[in-house]
Amino acid sequence: MSAERWLKTLLRLEGGVTCLALVAVVMPRAWMAACHAWLGLGAFPEAPIAEYLARSLSGFYAFFGGLCLVASSDVRRHAPTVTYLGVAQIVLALVLLVVDVAAGLPWYWAAADAPPPALFGAGILALQAGMRVKSQLR
Repeated sequence: MSAERWLKTLLRLEGGVTCLALVAVVMPRAWMAACHAWLGLGAFPEAPIAEYLARSLSGFYAFFGGLCLVASSDVRRHAPTVTYLGVAQIVLALVLLVVDVAAGLPWYWAAADAPPPALFGAGILALQAGMRVKSQLR
């Protein structure tokens, strides 16, 4: 499979998975509280801001997933956006790691939170570079 095809597949995979966050936008609050407790994070805060942040972040993830799906439709035409998605995810991974540690989240949270965007970002940039090399060889 060509680098271009792998890049489209990677963006579609990431887009599809992050669009699943729409479920958390509409899930009952009791489910949020159960997930929070199951993750070992204690009782879900009663303050309205906690629910707002959980739902709005989930909505943002879904929005991001949609952007990945749009970019995957034509990775050459959307090349600047694809580059941005790769770089931004690497930066985001570093920010998430710092925030997770500073917030005192368990090690398993940071281990599951930061590496995926770093790997997806690096994969996007590597595949995009592979496309450039191939087009220069023609």
